[in-house]
Amino acid sequence: MSKVTKFLAKTLSFRLSLRIIAALALLLMLALMTMFYFSRKAVREEALQNAGQTLEAMVENIDNVLLSVEQAAGNIYWKMMGQANQPELMETYAHKLVECNPYITDSRIIWDADSNTVGAMAVWTTPRKVGSSKENAVATFRLPFYDKNQKLNVLAIDVSLTLLSKIVLEEKPSPNSICALLGREGTIIIYPDSTRLNMNLIALAEKFNHPTLVEAAEAMLAGETGYKEVMVKGKTCYAFYKPFKQTEVRGRAMTDLGWSAGIIYPEEDIFGSYNRLVWTVLIIAVVGLGLLFVFCRLFIHHQLMPLRRLGKSAQIIAEGRYDEPIPESRNKDEVGRLQNHFHAMQQSLAQHMGELQQLSNTLKERGEVLQAAYEQAQGADRIKTNFLYNMSDQMKAPVNSILQSVKTICQHGSELTDEDTSKMVDEIMRRGEKVTALLNQLIADSEKLESEKIE
Repeated sequence: MSKVTKFLAKTLSFRLSLRIIAALALLLMLALMTMFYFSRKAVREEALQNAGQTLEAMVENIDNVLLSVEQAAGNIYWKMMGQANQPELMETYAHKLVECNPYITDSRIIWDADSNTVGAMAVWTTPRKVGSSKENAVATFRLPFYDKNQKLNVLAIDVSLTLLSKIVLEEKPSPNSICALLGREGTIIIYPDSTRLNMNLIALAEKFNHPTLVEAAEAMLAGETGYKEVMVKGKTCYAFYKPFKQTEVRGRAMTDLGWSAGIIYPEEDIFGSYNRLVWTVLIIAVVGLGLLFVFCRLFIHHQLMPLRRLGKSAQIIAEGRYDEPIPESRNKDEVGRLQNHFHAMQQSLAQHMGELQQLSNTLKERGEVLQAAYEQAQGADRIKTNFLYNMSDQMKAPVNSILQSVKTICQHGSELTDEDTSKMVDEIMRRGEKVTALLNQLIADSEKLESEKIE
């Protein structure tokens, strides 16, 4: 048996404390798991709600920028129509748009445009690069109009996607979140890294081996609303997305841009505080259980102290020292009552053992007396035996002589003279008297021994 096993077998307070802490730990674990489950669920629902609100705000901010450009274009449009016969003045009006709207980076008129390509409605075109730099990407709003010769012309207004990205990203919901806006073909319209603008998100995700991000991008292009768990740079993130819809305003040309807004939350941003709280609670629970174990150990050890004293007293009593004093307890609990009962039992046992000891001494004394009487009886028996032997030995010769004389008289009485017969009769009488005297002596000695035995 190992030292730990021996220690556990001998230490009741440790085992009781360990069982109490194990039961409390089980209950606490179940309570914490339930609390963590529902709190994590609540955090996820709150994250979904915040993501939805953020996407709504993002779409609204972008749409406000687009709407302001459209309204600015519409305001200048009517002035330009009054000067349709003055192309230079119309170019001046177009350039004025850049000065009056901070989101517009360029404004120009495309004369004699192809009607098959432009169309007859105001529309936002697919974002494109301007120049060799990837950062110079713009989205163009085209407003067609006819001059006095009924030729189709287009007022083209460029909005910098880099500037639009900065405006949107300033309002990102968390420090590490990423806001993005995808075009109809999956091109990146708004992204924190301006070098990624106008690049295809699906191709980019496939290049860096992010299959979950590819699934999220495909869902965005399909016009879905929801969220997916994605892996970005080895970190778990949640991608929330919804289609970009323009706000309906009177006089506004409503077209399906095919854009989709998305926001990527790292799991740390969503569950970071929650995870830190979980670890804090677990540490507090472990430390609390440890302190509770120490307290239970000390408390139970103190409560079991009378039992340890009783154990030592019982061991001493088992060794034969029945007069070992056991103090009475003032406690009214089970241990106190046990100690008092043990005290009463010890006193009763000591009393009975005293009585048994006294009885043993009395029996021992009586045994010694009986032993002496027995030895005396044995001595008397030996004396009696020797006496009888001597008496019988003394009577043997007279009896034999009497028998011989009687035998002679009986067999040869006719041959004997009167004198011989008389002598033999006298001898028989003398021997008979001697035997009688010996028998009287034997009777007297027997009575004397009997009287001594009775005394």
